[in-house]
Amino acid sequence: MPEKIVVTGIGIITAIGVSVDETLFSLQHSRSGMGKVSLFETLHRETPVCEVKKSRDELLDFLQINHDRNCYTRTALLGMHAAREAVASAGLDKGNLGKTGLVSATTTGGMDFNEVIYYQLLTDKRYKEYVELLDCADSTQKIAADLGLREQVTTVSTACSSSANAIIVGTRMIRNGLVDRVLAGGTDALTRFTLNGFNSLEILSPTGCRPFDAERNGVTLGEGAAYLVLESERTANPDTILCELSGYANVNEAYHQTASSPDGTGAVMSIRQALTTAGLSAQSIDYINAHGTGTIINDLSEGKAIETVFDNAIPPVSSTKGFTGHTLAAAGSVEAIISVLSLRTQQLFPNIRFENPMPELRFSPLNQLNSSNPVHHVLSNSFGFGGNNASLIFSSI
Repeated sequence: MPEKIVVTGIGIITAIGVSVDETLFSLQHSRSGMGKVSLFETLHRETPVCEVKKSRDELLDFLQINHDRNCYTRTALLGMHAAREAVASAGLDKGNLGKTGLVSATTTGGMDFNEVIYYQLLTDKRYKEYVELLDCADSTQKIAADLGLREQVTTVSTACSSSANAIIVGTRMIRNGLVDRVLAGGTDALTRFTLNGFNSLEILSPTGCRPFDAERNGVTLGEGAAYLVLESERTANPDTILCELSGYANVNEAYHQTASSPDGTGAVMSIRQALTTAGLSAQSIDYINAHGTGTIINDLSEGKAIETVFDNAIPPVSSTKGFTGHTLAAAGSVEAIISVLSLRTQQLFPNIRFENPMPELRFSPLNQLNSSNPVHHVLSNSFGFGGNNASLIFSSI
């Protein structure tokens, strides 16, 4: 029987909090992070987004980095912030982490920095040294250097399933004996490129996302970072164990470049494979933290998949993107941490902004905080462009 992989540390920064404690408070009190764009000039200023409530200067101050050093993108700074909290919460010392790997996910990379100096890059050679900051691996390297990590450092970029896949890759590294533990998660900053790109796809909500609502009208973009410390139960400090990562799966149905399959084929495969990995039946799941982006296609597809797998015994379901927005590459690890918090607090967090049931589905999402149901196993879904779908299952120890 494969060794158990446990979560021993978590760190998170999003629009609803710059720490695990702040995040939990917002979830328990239905405090959304939605607001207008303030990070950059844009024609879409009235479009709701979920920004982290810290400027670049404030992040530099918190991380004690000299403001004159221009080699840190917002993506990297957010990642460093969350990674430090995860390491500290696991009772580990920065710079003395031994054989610890890092698997970090991102989609925007250093776009937040490079889109500001794009025209100078074309005309002024003094800016050429900043070109490499655009690379997705740059933020991973910055996090690794900040923590003194040198073992198995790698980057994952599979759209919206990226950090869920980072967690899966990290788990496999431990089970294959490559490292003793892994810091796994993702980071993405909000950028003009992202906002304009999703606007061109015509899936940005003009009023704020409403997952699984009949009147849903699109996604709300967010930013943030979240990391989990994963270890073998055999070598982990029992005092730091938060829960077990009992199941996981990644599949790619390749249905369409951006759209989910109408009947949720890929989502069904992902959920069922995760259940098989965990050795659990569908009836064992006590809560589903859905991908739930608030788009017409995604919510219907995922809803159909949930009905297919769970039939007439659908557990409570909610999407927490109404709180954080869609943090893209960070979404999988953000929602993984929310799943861990659900297990630790024995609370199910609401699908805020929900009002009208979808007529195509037999179930409606949880719309208020629930503290009455026992929570032993939580399923967290992360479905990306191109049909790259990942599902994780977290279980109480």
